This record gives sequence, structure tokens and C-alpha cells, in this order.
Amino acid sequence: MEKPLKRKIDAYLEAWKVNPEKKPLIVKGARQIGKTHSIELFAKRNYASVIQINFVEQTKYRKIFNDGFEVDEIIKNISLLNPKFKFIPNETIIFFDELQAYPNCATSLKFFKIDGRFDVICSGSLMGINYREIESNSVGYKEDYEMFSMDFEEFLWAKGYDEEFIEGLYQNMLNVKPLATLQMEVLFGLFRDYVTIGGMPEVVNAYIKNKNFSGTLTIQKQLLKDYEEDITKYVEGLDKAKVKAVYNHISTFLAKENKRFQITKIGRNARNRDYIGCVEWLADAGVINICYCMNYPELPLKGNYDSKLYKIYFKDTGLLIASLDEEAQEDLRANKNFGTYKGAIYENIVGDMLVKQGYQLYYYNSDKPSLEMDFFIRDANTLIPIEVKANDGATPSMNKLIKEDKYPDVKYGIKLGYKNIGFNGNFYTFPYFLTFLLKRFLSEKKK
Repeated sequence: MEKPLKRKIDAYLEAWKVNPEKKPLIVKGARQIGKTHSIELFAKRNYASVIQINFVEQTKYRKIFNDGFEVDEIIKNISLLNPKFKFIPNETIIFFDELQAYPNCATSLKFFKIDGRFDVICSGSLMGINYREIESNSVGYKEDYEMFSMDFEEFLWAKGYDEEFIEGLYQNMLNVKPLATLQMEVLFGLFRDYVTIGGMPEVVNAYIKNKNFSGTLTIQKQLLKDYEEDITKYVEGLDKAKVKAVYNHISTFLAKENKRFQITKIGRNARNRDYIGCVEWLADAGVINICYCMNYPELPLKGNYDSKLYKIYFKDTGLLIASLDEEAQEDLRANKNFGTYKGAIYENIVGDMLVKQGYQLYYYNSDKPSLEMDFFIRDANTLIPIEVKANDGATPSMNKLIKEDKYPDVKYGIKLGYKNIGFNGNFYTFPYFLTFLLKRFLSEKKK
């Protein structure tokens, strides 16, 4: 039997369970990232009785709210449909899965919170669910957890590396101490594998089980088809063909020098106004990350961007590679030659690693003066440019931002690449694979 993959949600759920003030929990995220599996394992380990209801597979349970949302009425109706379920106060978890198939269920969360006898978790795919509707149904009586595909830390756990090992990497960052040559070689090898397969649990499981890439591309291609089918199934109020067209052209945009979303790359006569909402729908569905162009490199970040200028990245870099033509895939899988794709693969993976730490994505591009930067994040009082370098070239934009008086919010920068840990007085250098520790580093380095 396969050993279950350790996920970050595991610790979150354990802490949630022992919190005396806990509210019903909604776990949301893109499809097939492991939500249901993680919740099932947690429930099995921690409760005497597990009531699991799937609103897609068990449509009859959509009627359990017919008599209203009082907890006793809901339990009575569930028991009517399945008398084997046992409702033991303080030892029972009710798991409503596939919430997107019956969002009205969210109204019951207020009543379960007030009643207090049973723990409740809902899970749903971001694709096809209107969370604004759920917000209005259960405001103040629930908490949310957004789950993602596996990040590089979870991937290292899957490969057998423990927290102590990762803490050692972090201490090197904190003390700006270079890693040993062997550490760099091994971790870059693992990182290149992670970039190739991505973080979808089914793909990672196949990679761990087979100790190679065998079968991973087949799974990835099926996931891409599943996402496309879901677009057809769940898009409402928009032209499905147009949403699909955007989805199928992501790698086309990224192959261009500036990597920016341009509607003309979809069709010669395509117009922006005809595609309003399509990109946002894909972002809301958890399929893509949007990176907006800043108006000017200064704080604050929020509101300081042009909503019409943006890049779009795949949430999962493995799926980006699987979406390329076969020759490009073969080159990338066999030779790990990620730099050939205009640096887009490195940008995609770094963007995803930043989003998984809670950052929103921003970039900057200007002709006069000539200045471009891949990403910007911030600490408490500093705007931090991040340069993603597929090669070892110079960094004129980084130096301008740090040294020129026109950009007072920028005190230092971060350069990510095939480089060891270092600091030259102006910017830090880190190997790509340490990106997942950046937020912690920035919050603790001054302390």
C-alpha cells in the first residue's frame, strides 16, 4: 500500500480540531490537488464516526436540507437516507464533499456552529463554485483554507527529507551561508524533477513509486483534458469557446519575449472586449496565476497596477510543460533545458512558489527609462524586486532600482537562479529551489 503523501494541510487540520473556538471549515482549491484525500485521512485518524457525503456522486443527499437548516432536521434526513451513520456528539465529523455541486449546503454552517455538537468540513473545487454566494450564506460562521498543488517543500517530504533537513536549509539562508557543493547538486536535481512533473499528487505519486518519469506525462495530459472538460461544464455567463481559447494559449503567450497576455495571439480579429471575464474565470477556478504590471515601482502594491496589462502563468508548472508540443516536452524532460523557453518556465515556477506563500504577483516593464523586473514583493516597509535569471547575465534593472533616488521604496533586491546563497550589499542571491522559504526569510531576517 502506498504511503500517503504528507501535506501542509495536515498540520492545519490538527490545529483546527483542538481549537475550542473553531468554526466549520471550507477547504477550497483547484480540482485534483488532494483536498478530499487529505480530509479523509485526517477524519479517519481523529474521529470515532465519519459522515462523508459527496454531492456529485450521491445526489440524493441534496435533499437533506429540504426541511430547513436546523441541525436536528439535517441529521434526521441524513439518517433516513443512511441509518448506519452514527452521530456521536464531540466525536463525529461531517464531511460535505464537492460543495460546488450544492452550494446551498453552506447555509447550514451557521447552524452547525451554533449547535456545536459536530465538527464540519466542506470541500469544493474552485471550478464551478460561486464563493461570493457562499460568503453571503455563512459569513462569520466559517473559516476558509485554500489548498494548492504540492509545493517544493512537500515534494521534498515525499522524497524522504524531513523538517530538520529543511530547517538546515533555512538557517543557511538566514545566516547568508552558502550551501555545500553536494547539497547544491542534489537539490538542483530534485528541483528540476519537480519543475518537470509539477505538484499534482497523482503525478508525484507515480514519480515516487516508479522512481522515474514513467507514466507521469499520461496523467498530466489527462489532467489538462479534465480541466478543459470542466470549462465546458462549469462556465456560465461567458463564451466557453473563448475561455478555452485563453486556456489553450497560455504557453503561446509565455513563449513571447515579453510573455504578456495579448489577445491578438488568440486570433487575428480577437478583441479584448470580447474576452472580458475569461482570464478572471480561469484565475478564480484555480487554473492560472495572474501577474499584473505595476504603474510604477513604489509602495503600496495593491491598486498600483494596470488591470489591462498582465501575464498569465499555469498554477502548476508540470501542466505547463505537458501543454507544450511533443518536441519541446521531449527536450525539457530529457535535457532539463528549461532556459530555452525564454525563461518562462523559471518565471512560472517562481510565480507559483510565491503564490503558495500568499503573495499576489506583480511585475514592471517600461521603455523610458528602460527597466523591467520579473516580480515585486514587499516586507513591512520595503519594496523588493525579484529577478529570475535563467542565465548568469548582468542585472542593470536591479541595480537601477536599488541605487537610483527615483525608487526610494527599494532598499535591496533578490536574484534567483543557478546560484548559491550570497549578498553583495545590494541584492541577495538564492538558488531557485529556496524560493519556498522567502516569506519566512523576509519576516525573520531583521530579527
